[in-house]
Amino acid sequence: MKSTMRNYLKTLSHLFFPCHCVVCGTPLAESEEAICTRCNMNMPRTDYHKIKDNLVERMFWGKIPLERATSYFFYRKGGDFRRVLHRFKYGGQKELGEIMGRFMAAELQSENFFVGIDVIVPVPLHSCKQKARGYNQSEWIARGISRVSGIPVDASAVIRERNTETQTHKSAYMRWENVGGVFRLHHPEAFVGRHVLIVDDVLTTGSTTTACADAFRGVEGIRISILTLAKAEA
Repeated sequence: MKSTMRNYLKTLSHLFFPCHCVVCGTPLAESEEAICTRCNMNMPRTDYHKIKDNLVERMFWGKIPLERATSYFFYRKGGDFRRVLHRFKYGGQKELGEIMGRFMAAELQSENFFVGIDVIVPVPLHSCKQKARGYNQSEWIARGISRVSGIPVDASAVIRERNTETQTHKSAYMRWENVGGVFRLHHPEAFVGRHVLIVDDVLTTGSTTTACADAFRGVEGIRISILTLAKAEA
């Protein structure tokens, strides 16, 4: 029964990703999913989860009650792996976010990254933006992480109250100004003493992630970890 279901899901996956690597476009082998083995091996991984006080963690020092933080791979303008983000964020291939979430979680799981984490909270989109896109890309990454780690996802915990402009072409200062006070925590009493993993797609200045974490400010005993699919290189 499990084998039948696995084959069904693989067939369903091929409907969304017609047997070609989303990075290089070469045909996928039957055992491969979304990304070919060669591209997987060449992925520009940060490996920050193996480094204490890594660059991503330092971005949040003094700003939030941080436990640990990392990003899976480097996002380089003009690099081949930008296609992964563009396809699932802007190309409607939301399932690719779930697949990448599973890939990322499988590697971090072996390094005990998820130990002690109680709940996964994806950075929310404003309802207008989510309606226009059709989904929240960070939530799909979180779903993939949850499937591997077994940690539940709470996509309704944090509410994005203001529909901000895109951060893409803003300076670091303007990014921080753009997201200040944007997020609100729903039922803060439910998070007392909990360890929350905030998940987002791309980390640039950390302004959006920090603003999301700020929604938990004042919650007694709250601990926060950060995980993003990619880290933008300057």
